Amino acid sequence: MKTNLNMNFPNTDFSDDFAGWPPEATVFPIAGVDLRILPGPHPFVAAEDAAIRENWARETAANPALFDGRMVFQQRLSLSEDGIVGEGHVIPFSAFMWWRRQPQRQGGLHLFAYPVLETSDGALVAIRMGAHTANPGQVYFAAGSLEPEDIVDGRCDIEANMRREVQEETGFDLAESVAGQRLFATHNKRTVTLLRLYRFEMTADEMIARIESHMLVAEDQEIAGAVAIRSADPSAHPYNIAMLPVIDWYFGKAERS
Repeated sequence: MKTNLNMNFPNTDFSDDFAGWPPEATVFPIAGVDLRILPGPHPFVAAEDAAIRENWARETAANPALFDGRMVFQQRLSLSEDGIVGEGHVIPFSAFMWWRRQPQRQGGLHLFAYPVLETSDGALVAIRMGAHTANPGQVYFAAGSLEPEDIVDGRCDIEANMRREVQEETGFDLAESVAGQRLFATHNKRTVTLLRLYRFEMTADEMIARIESHMLVAEDQEIAGAVAIRSADPSAHPYNIAMLPVIDWYFGKAERS
């Protein structure tokens, strides 16, 4: 049975400083996740409105292709034996861009999910972001921030987010894969990454060829290509920082079942 991704944990004691969590940049199993969306603006957005607008003007001057869409940003997170629990708000992407430029990244927390695509020949398949995106040239698994369309009955549907992102960016349907039974997490610099393994009965070359074909017809032209990851070498590709603990864990042959 899959890990419950929409558990309800009442009377949660939220901690905003990751006290009691495993160390940063380590991967650990979790029992589930429950992310509730609160009404109204995120306190960070209300407090930093002027700085957010000024920074967005600079961001779009440097990259006019950026779009100020809406995404989910956490206000509080907690970890216990029951899993990760969060409370967040829907915020403009421009607010997130300002937050991630802050050295200490106070005022909120970012949480997103990585569907880790495994191949039949022992590799992982990731994508390389296009030059016009917010992470130009970076390599990471097909993924994106939680968005309003991932909210169901006031809570985030993590599996729906992963299905959508993989379909949009690679053309693959996660229903074609065998999903891992366990959900994992890692965190670094006030960003939490959720992980689940999805094994496809295709080689890395076969998967990359299908992704390249999808790129020719994809409505959203965000990616510049696909890559096969065959080792934990951090210099093999220009990885997003969130990828490093994942590949180290995977190719370190840690317990993944």
